[in-house]
Amino acid sequence: MKKLANKVALITGAGAGMGKAIVQLFAAEGSKIIVTDINAERLDELSVEVKKNGGEITTLVADMALETDIENMIQLAVQTYGTLDILVNNAGIMDHFQPVGELENSMWEKVMKVNLEGPFKAMRSAVKIFLKNGTGNIINICSIGGIKGGVAGAAYTTSKHALIGLTKNTGYMYSKSGIRCNAIAPGGVNTSIGDTIDMSKITPLVNDRIMSGMALNPRMGEASEIANAALFLASDDASFVNAQVLVVDGGWSAY
Repeated sequence: MKKLANKVALITGAGAGMGKAIVQLFAAEGSKIIVTDINAERLDELSVEVKKNGGEITTLVADMALETDIENMIQLAVQTYGTLDILVNNAGIMDHFQPVGELENSMWEKVMKVNLEGPFKAMRSAVKIFLKNGTGNIINICSIGGIKGGVAGAAYTTSKHALIGLTKNTGYMYSKSGIRCNAIAPGGVNTSIGDTIDMSKITPLVNDRIMSGMALNPRMGEASEIANAALFLASDDASFVNAQVLVVDGGWSAY
């Protein structure tokens, strides 16, 4: 039997990279998928691919910085499939590696909106459904930037540390209600998120303190490797795993 048969999963930021790989794998394992992204063209391409392979998918253009978009995606899951079983908060943005002394208010606020407030609001809405069902599963895609201090800028690092804290609190608080909440902390992964980095923001301080550590990365991961970790957490294979952070980084953070 497929590991996610008859499950309904909502996956954000799924137009490319890790989110796309998670969608492909979850669909192959029998899940009905709600997919959101800010890029409509990518969503259309993914929808065609999943349906061609026999999967069930519904897409929605959504910005995780907008509460109305977040509410719409939760409602779409219920309206389309009658419920929601799994929430994967994958959408996220980088911060150009800026340290606190170089960070503008606008960048701080943008990163917090997408990386922290968006997942929080999606989780809050999803938990209400899960409590009615007596079961539910949340997977937050964080980063080793959420457990270390020197692999990203101040805003990104803070947002991912906070998301890990939110993950642990949520997993613990609802552990007697049939709800699990875990995080995945990937290391360097071959995705398009690097395209959002403005290299002109890379100052000598960033080069000295952050970029030098990049050389310690044993290798880049692939999106499919993160998807495999997400499938584990989403399935009954991880039934006793809750409020934890699964680091998937090839050993980089062990240094």
